[in-house]
Amino acid sequence: MEAIAKLNNYPTGPRKMRLIADVVRGMEVEKALAILEFHPQHNATPLAKLLKSAINNWEQKNEGAGAADSNLVVKTIFVDGGRVIKRMRPAPQGRGYKIRKRSNHVTIIVDSKN
Repeated sequence: MEAIAKLNNYPTGPRKMRLIADVVRGMEVEKALAILEFHPQHNATPLAKLLKSAINNWEQKNEGAGAADSNLVVKTIFVDGGRVIKRMRPAPQGRGYKIRKRSNHVTIIVDSKN
């Protein structure tokens, strides 16, 4: 039985988050947590926290079963674009440049490897 965890409107660009999500996709949960804990990019921290949440959700669904015994795997992970906050920055000769502050939505699905 699979479990889902979602992170909405995290304030970083979706492309940056997808780089880390691609590393973790399809891995065993323990190995993925170890990689995310020591990954140099700052986006790895909320992704590790989200993965821990997905593991806890799985344990709540499957009462009496431990995550370590069940060979949990990151079945699916995907990153979608979230809301974009638009700002203006002063530019030369009285113009204004647009700044787009992007955010993203991350969804993780974990399941036992059977």
